[in-house]
Amino acid sequence: MKSYHALALFSGGLDSILAAKTVLEQGLDVLCLHFVSPFFGKPDKIARWRDIYGLDIVPVDVSDAYVRMMAAGPAHGLGKILNPCVDCKILMLRRAKALLPDYGASFIISGEVLGQRPMSQRLDALNIIIRDSETKGILLRPLCAKRLPETEAELSGLVDRERLHAISGRGRKDQLALAAHFALAEIPTPAGGCLLTEEPSAKRFFPLFIHKPAPTPADFELANIGRQFWSGNRWLAIGRNQSDNARLEKIVAPGDLVFKVRHLPGPLGVARPMPESAWDADAVADAAAFIASFNPKAMAVAGNVQVDVAGFPDSPVLVAPGRNTPLDWQEPAWETAKEGKRERFTIHGVGGR
Repeated sequence: MKSYHALALFSGGLDSILAAKTVLEQGLDVLCLHFVSPFFGKPDKIARWRDIYGLDIVPVDVSDAYVRMMAAGPAHGLGKILNPCVDCKILMLRRAKALLPDYGASFIISGEVLGQRPMSQRLDALNIIIRDSETKGILLRPLCAKRLPETEAELSGLVDRERLHAISGRGRKDQLALAAHFALAEIPTPAGGCLLTEEPSAKRFFPLFIHKPAPTPADFELANIGRQFWSGNRWLAIGRNQSDNARLEKIVAPGDLVFKVRHLPGPLGVARPMPESAWDADAVADAAAFIASFNPKAMAVAGNVQVDVAGFPDSPVLVAPGRNTPLDWQEPAWETAKEGKRERFTIHGVGGR
């Protein structure tokens, strides 16, 4: 395995590219770590990033640890939506630190800019991240390094502090100038990239934190496919098209119920039982009728249709397609999640709201 001087946190955003390039320019070897979870990460882009930016990049899956952190409640609170930005960075830095010996590396690089983000890039937040990730002295933030204490890599002379930067604030002029200096073939557009910062995705995820004490990465993958509906602690995902149906089929887990109108092309439905959720015959029939209502051909039938329910012993079930069923299935709403956020999560610490 090739040895490197440093491991860099790499999101694919401009700051992470510039941070890695700044250290590479000093003749050091840098390996970029692209972290992946159900909420962020684009491992399918790694090959292209390698080509256009000339960087060594590997994916690092933190799905299990990340979901456990979220379910337990981030110690430093959440941002505006469900984003645990401070705890997120701490988790990634801890993983990067653990990987240092594997690559013979001695320090870590992060693309943070002092004052750029209100929750995680204030000076107090940057210090807390160092403290709780136990990376004091080994975490170098090249873009704002001259505004921060010297690290071990600088003090030893391995990194020339004078060739680092003093960028701060929310503007992008300095970063764009640096991108021009490095002649980047492509400049990424500013974007969050984390689904926990986006209301449409966060509202899909929030019911899992309410109804399942220990959700899994696979649960959040299911929550991000197709249409989502809840009735109490009963959960349905319904495909919108062939692509959704194919994705649903691939992630069906033991214990799931899979609904499909017999002999008629249309959406697939998946019910994943939650703890203490009762899927008796009445509930199965109700869900079957509701799912069938999204099938235009089933709705055109004058009368009942048969719905195959894989995982249910009395399949198929005979139902009349309809939206207004006794279980009153509802799509998740951000307003509901927003109201329940404070009760479910302890909102405190740096940037907690």
